[in-house]
Amino acid sequence: MSLWLRRAANWVGGGLFLALFGVFIVQITARFGFNKPLAWTDEAAVILYVWVILWATATMVPQREHVAFDLIWNSVCIGARRAMQIGGNLLIGALALVALPASWDYVRFMAREGTPVLGVPLFWVYVPFVLMLVAMVLRCALAVRQALRGQGLDTELRL
Repeated sequence: MSLWLRRAANWVGGGLFLALFGVFIVQITARFGFNKPLAWTDEAAVILYVWVILWATATMVPQREHVAFDLIWNSVCIGARRAMQIGGNLLIGALALVALPASWDYVRFMAREGTPVLGVPLFWVYVPFVLMLVAMVLRCALAVRQALRGQGLDTELRL
């Protein structure tokens, strides 16, 4: 089931990126080919860009591929790595969990507003941020569980 979900997430992310690329091509063609810039393409590109980045962060990019500073990590023993992984993931996961209710309230509140050109409710623009927070909480919980089992401490930074 996990493989199926990963593939589905990759297909959605690829579709979002393809849509972003398509809008970008339409925008360039209209602006430079016909000298008729289209306002909706600018707005659609921004919305799709936000979705692509947050969707990929939440579902597609493995934790080991995120930006990490591992200078100290590589210089300490396994026990210190375990403590760092548990402490760091507890901190980040707790912060994301604390931010989740307020973020959800804000996203729901913004449903009453729409984007200026397309009129897309801002709920749909910002909801991937909430998805990203949920994914962060789950990933941090999984990383703490793995650290308690002694997994993933030998080479990779998982914070």
